[in-house]
Amino acid sequence: MTFINKNVFQEMGGCLGPGVCDARHIRDLDTLALVAKTLTTRTDQNRMLRDVLALLEQRRGMLHCTIMLLTPDGKELVLEAESTGGADGGARYRRGEGVTGRVLEAGETIIVPLVSEEPRFQFKVHQRTKSPQRDVSFICVPIRLENEVIGTLAADLAAQESSRLQETAQLLEIIASLISNDVSARRMARVECELLEAENRRLLSQVQEKFRPANMVGESGEMKTVFARVHQVATADTTVLIRGESGTGKELIASAIHYNSRRKDKPFIRVNCSALSESLLESELFGHEKGAFTGALYKRTGRLEEAEGGTLFLDELGDFSPAIQIKLLRVIQEREYERVGSNKTMKADVRIVAATNRDLERAMREEKFRDDLYYRINVFPVDLPPLRERRSDILLLANYFVEKYAARIGHPIRRISTSAINLLMTYHWPGNVRELENCIEHAVLLCTEGVIYGRHLPPTLQTPTSADRPVEGTLSKQVDMLERDLIIEALKRHNGNVTASSRELGITGRMVRYKIEKLGIDYDRFFKRKTRR
Repeated sequence: MTFINKNVFQEMGGCLGPGVCDARHIRDLDTLALVAKTLTTRTDQNRMLRDVLALLEQRRGMLHCTIMLLTPDGKELVLEAESTGGADGGARYRRGEGVTGRVLEAGETIIVPLVSEEPRFQFKVHQRTKSPQRDVSFICVPIRLENEVIGTLAADLAAQESSRLQETAQLLEIIASLISNDVSARRMARVECELLEAENRRLLSQVQEKFRPANMVGESGEMKTVFARVHQVATADTTVLIRGESGTGKELIASAIHYNSRRKDKPFIRVNCSALSESLLESELFGHEKGAFTGALYKRTGRLEEAEGGTLFLDELGDFSPAIQIKLLRVIQEREYERVGSNKTMKADVRIVAATNRDLERAMREEKFRDDLYYRINVFPVDLPPLRERRSDILLLANYFVEKYAARIGHPIRRISTSAINLLMTYHWPGNVRELENCIEHAVLLCTEGVIYGRHLPPTLQTPTSADRPVEGTLSKQVDMLERDLIIEALKRHNGNVTASSRELGITGRMVRYKIEKLGIDYDRFFKRKTRR
């Protein structure tokens, strides 16, 4: 390989003449000033590098200027920026490969006086003519970060004498140093940004877990949004409207708001508005005086008074009659009320949390719910998603209820079988979490072998579309289903070991393998992956 030692030029004095050197030095200084300005005014790294290379072509007459940077694994260079277009964007150089790879490996500048005479020049990035009449010189300098080479800066020049090439190489080395500082700063900023993003994700996860109400189970995105809303409103005295289908856990959200508020040491009073008639509901809420109506044999303290200083939870607010709505509006606006049969106005220091499964907007259009009450009660809505929209929480909730009722009933349940999980995940859950809880209690009560199977779940879940429940109820198919469950569970307990499973089941290993094939048990999916781990 024909290389020029850059020390030769320095030994010659580093200059061809005062006038020539002064003009070149001024041009070089002017180029360096423009490069430095470009580095400080461009925010996008790729555009900044392209602008630097364009300056080299315009101010110094260079061609095919390219910058290649090291890949994160440190094994090869890839094209980062080029000035003229037409370059191969997928070009790569391994350490020691070609002239550019030698610069990466040795960390030294290489000057090729004539490209056509260099056998190791590979023409990967740009296509150049090999004709001696149109020959060019080539300079490649390392881009260093401390003692590490992180890239290369290369350019073609019109074929010229070695002293001129040495001068140009020195200029490129200075520019490469400026580029390395900029690339280093940008990389550090990128790393810091990535670390901050990772830390934000970690802290967000901790915050979401911290503010998850202790009485609520759920890891889905929908429930995390609910938990965040609860945390936002809990510490204030803002009126809250909890909306959701029956069985989604509105009362749990209300209690979570109360017990995370400054009123947590005061009463949390619940009133089911749909269970009482208008007259009874008025007495229940506001209380009554003795003799206020027939049957009022003694003075009654209302729920509003019992909740003094605490929280009053009004469940099924949409069932209020118009008369009760007017009185509730006064409580919310003025914090005042009177007992039934009394003219004495009482003050109420109570936080109102209401819940409904009704479409209040439709009720307003039908004039069944007052607009002014709606706007007063709907200050901070919390929408609870139905269970069918948060299916990722079904198994989490099922395991929670299994643990709860296994301890209460006294049945040691180890887990839920695959067949039961399939039924739980495919059911549409019109009764939401409450229905799931009832189903699990039913299953725990029936289960005596330590594992909940599909047959332990209520009949409402036994649908023809279930993965392991046949449409026909023949004895043969019922037996096959039972055998399949027993074999799968035995294999799971023994990590897929057929011999150990056969001993537990009291049959031969050959019979177990036959049943696996006959019953369509996907052994590879269930067990081979586990045994490799």
